[in-house]
Amino acid sequence: MADPALTPAVPPPIDADTHVVVAFSGGLDTSFAVLYLRQEFGCTVTTVTVDTGGFDAAETKQIAARSAELGAVAHRFVDGRRAVYDEHLSWLIRGNILRGGVYPLCVGAERVVQARDVARVAGEIGASCIVHGSTGAGNDQVRFEVAIAALAPDIATWAPIRDMNVRRVQSAAYLAGHGFPVDASVKDYSINAGLWGVTIGGKETHDPWMYPPPAAWPTTVDPASAPADGASVVLGFHEGLPVSLDGEALEPLDLLERVRGVAAAHGVGRGIHLGDTILGIKGRIAFEACAAAVIVPAHRELEKLVLSSAQLFHKQHLADLYGAYLHEARHFDPLMRDIEAFLASSQRRVTGEVRLSLRQGVATVQGVRSRFSMLAPELARYGEENALWNGRDAEGFSTIYATQQLLAGLAGRRGGVQ
Repeated sequence: MADPALTPAVPPPIDADTHVVVAFSGGLDTSFAVLYLRQEFGCTVTTVTVDTGGFDAAETKQIAARSAELGAVAHRFVDGRRAVYDEHLSWLIRGNILRGGVYPLCVGAERVVQARDVARVAGEIGASCIVHGSTGAGNDQVRFEVAIAALAPDIATWAPIRDMNVRRVQSAAYLAGHGFPVDASVKDYSINAGLWGVTIGGKETHDPWMYPPPAAWPTTVDPASAPADGASVVLGFHEGLPVSLDGEALEPLDLLERVRGVAAAHGVGRGIHLGDTILGIKGRIAFEACAAAVIVPAHRELEKLVLSSAQLFHKQHLADLYGAYLHEARHFDPLMRDIEAFLASSQRRVTGEVRLSLRQGVATVQGVRSRFSMLAPELARYGEENALWNGRDAEGFSTIYATQQLLAGLAGRRGGVQ
């Protein structure tokens, strides 16, 4: 019998013969989901944990042990970090994508990878239902269910926490009542760590006038306490992606870790974002995106050196659209592949090095160089004579360039409308 304290809900068809996959973090909500499925339906449960940059070895071991304790017949661990980089972060870097001009989309890409791998495992083992622990308030419920619908339309999804309106105290009581006591305390902040950054929600983030105190930031040094002399780093790029740090070639995950480490030590990467959720309400989140705070401005400056003004203009619009679609659970729309093709083409000459200063919370680009540089001092210098035209040419250009505005002014005066 279901616990009478829980709000009844109608899940997809689940009985003792059903094999269910639970997207499992080992936390309160997903632990409740596993136990509830086992106790109330007697079904077979396999748990799946996809690491997108937020777990260490000790945590993964604890999660697997928790799954077994709760009665899951099997637990799958998937290392999704490289997939996050190759399939998502690489495009965010190529596009210089920052939602609202500040937020580097730390979470949206991770959810796509997690949903994809959970759906893949469900298909491999013949499961007919995927359960996740999302509530009804945020973006993640939409991201999971849209991705699973796109990838595995024959597999049902269920979110018991959302659909049964289960509160934390109820989850904890249910688990404790079956011999699994847990900490149900509500912490001041909800922390989500991933490959591209850490998000911080709670307390001050709910009030748009407030800012989190120094103790709320889990990984970065307080900028005011960071070394006063700062540090200088050189990032190397090849066709739009970072490939080296201070002249040392590195694999993507190693490079992200190294850049994140040096930036965090100097307080670089903190930010707060206020924007629109998929559900239409406003949301506000603090974040630490140390690697992104260095890589994105470096990449943007290199592009300024090697791309034409038309490329930069149109690329920005498409990149903003790409970021919005990724954030809003539209990764599987065919338009995304079209934009990726454009971005890939735009990066053919984005190769070179960028020198940055990291000092007390600020990353400043100090220099950039590339064999594809369009800044050609041997031909032209701003404000000085050059080899491309003479003064008479410039005078003629100004005359012709003014033609449209001259004609528009004449027409306006003739018609009485300025």
